[in-house]
Amino acid sequence: MIEIPSDLNPSLVPLAFLLGNWAGAGVTDFPGAEKANFGQEVSFTHDGRDFIEYRSYTWVLDAEGNKVKPLESESGFWRIAAEGEEGPRKVEVVMVRDDGVVEVWYGELADKKPQIDLVTDAVARTAASGPYTGGKRLYGYVKGDLMWVGEKQTPEVPLRPYMSAQLKKVVTPEEVAAMARNLGDLPDDGIAFFK
Repeated sequence: MIEIPSDLNPSLVPLAFLLGNWAGAGVTDFPGAEKANFGQEVSFTHDGRDFIEYRSYTWVLDAEGNKVKPLESESGFWRIAAEGEEGPRKVEVVMVRDDGVVEVWYGELADKKPQIDLVTDAVARTAASGPYTGGKRLYGYVKGDLMWVGEKQTPEVPLRPYMSAQLKKVVTPEEVAAMARNLGDLPDDGIAFFK
């Protein structure tokens, strides 16, 4: 179920499905880099202004699912672009990654479903970053999970998938406490709750 916080900036309602803390795993595979399974933690938060703050941390996993080493980190800001005749469906993202890449992404929300397609519009790199010329991403809310796939290209490698993950919503102890406070009176035997 997608919840819309009462203090969410109205312009961000189409992005409400992203909000929260997410964790899960995925796979990365790109020429010149080792194929690996990875773990990921993502947060999409808001403070009432007209953007959603984004943070992502990934790490390589071994065969048993243990953390081996950091993979990549990125952070940024997501917002709905100025409304045009098509309505509030255009999305813009500014993102910076720990490898020295800054990107501007533009995309569109799917019609009547929680899904976003993004494409890089601008890429800036430091001298220390690896070769990279652009990418595409697809984010979707599927049966309560946040799923995404990323594609990238370099001067040597044409656009191709390189990372994808399936993430589950994380419930913090504070959120559990808030849910408990809002339950009200439950029947003693618990059975009537399901009737």
